[in-house]
Amino acid sequence: MENSFVSVRMDENHPDWEKCIKRENSLYERGNGIRSEFERDYTRILHSESYRRLKYKTQVFFAPQNDHICTRIEHVGHVASVSRTIARHLGLNQELTEAIALGHDIGHAPFGHTGESILNSLMSQKEGQNAPKKFWHERNSLFFADFIDTLADPDGNEKNLDLTYAVRDGFICHCGEIDEQGVMPRNEAMDLYNIKRPGIFSPYTWEGCVVKISDKIAFLGRDIEDAHTYHLLDETTSRQLREIVSSTLGFSGKDEQTPDAAKRSGKAVNTTTLINDLIVDLCSNSSPEKGFCFSERYFNFLKELKSFCAANIYRNWRLMEFSEYAKNVLGCIYRTLMKTSVYARNRTMHSCLQYAPELSETFTDWLIKYTAYNRDEKERRRYRTKEIFDIESDSGFEKCVIEYMSGMTDRFAIKTFGEIISL
Repeated sequence: MENSFVSVRMDENHPDWEKCIKRENSLYERGNGIRSEFERDYTRILHSESYRRLKYKTQVFFAPQNDHICTRIEHVGHVASVSRTIARHLGLNQELTEAIALGHDIGHAPFGHTGESILNSLMSQKEGQNAPKKFWHERNSLFFADFIDTLADPDGNEKNLDLTYAVRDGFICHCGEIDEQGVMPRNEAMDLYNIKRPGIFSPYTWEGCVVKISDKIAFLGRDIEDAHTYHLLDETTSRQLREIVSSTLGFSGKDEQTPDAAKRSGKAVNTTTLINDLIVDLCSNSSPEKGFCFSERYFNFLKELKSFCAANIYRNWRLMEFSEYAKNVLGCIYRTLMKTSVYARNRTMHSCLQYAPELSETFTDWLIKYTAYNRDEKERRRYRTKEIFDIESDSGFEKCVIEYMSGMTDRFAIKTFGEIISL
């Protein structure tokens, strides 16, 4: 119901306000109070390079040539839109939800979840298939916000984003892959780096919970729309989709109370109609006492729709074929960079990777910015970043390589692969 969450809104009247706006390091002052703490976070994320690169990172369909296919940057915009609508209607803090939504995927690898799995397998290959997951994008979004992304201060020094606790918490706890009802925040603040697996902790704020649910609302409808554009869904699967809408939502074709998503399903679920219906249903069935809930039929519909997408879109043979290509691309870059460890340790990167000049330039800059590779050059470039990778150890150098690769866009990875294999 409208404004039903005002009493738990994260603002100056909330008992956890000071914890939620806490930063690891204080930001420089602007000399005016025109923006709130969360508005400053939103702006810092908006101007970060990781956010900018999302325009060329996969959402579902790899390196799309069609300008109207959803990429990762459009997805976070969808999540921000859904989050804003829910927060505004329920009386929660819109500024906080929008900041979390805008940056929640800045740690995504190239080639989407496929790229995430590839990077994780590269890190775990020495430990066997059952090794714990080392690379997961929720944690990587937190890591990039805390240690990788920088913005210049008024003196020209490149410093990390230093976002508030509530926004950082929303990043690492945004996993929307788990089907659950009654989503509500956890009770205690914690060291976010003690979270070792995705999906095991709820966010610390109701606003973070909004983003967690909005993530799922935003991607399902749009993934189906894009699948139709790429002709992944034939007449049989389109009929199956219509049957899911009709049977799960109880569409009879005559019922005036039937949700709009069912009435207007046509050959596919209408994206904007579906999102609207899900938002309305969530807002109508949620309360601070129950948590965020869908009605039973919409919750079942979401599960059915998710299963349909997994079977007919995410595991479609054409995407599976591209995933093999992505393995070749990322595997080649990984093996190439791992061969440069001796040059990195001897501070002679200029003498290797001459066949891949752009890879050489950007990776060397990465070493300067985040390792002890060349402290004089780091000072000259005014990088005020921590030396977060120990390139003297094999595991430290591997971590350095993996994190560098995780920041790549699809097209930069493909271009780099071309540089490496071209003779």
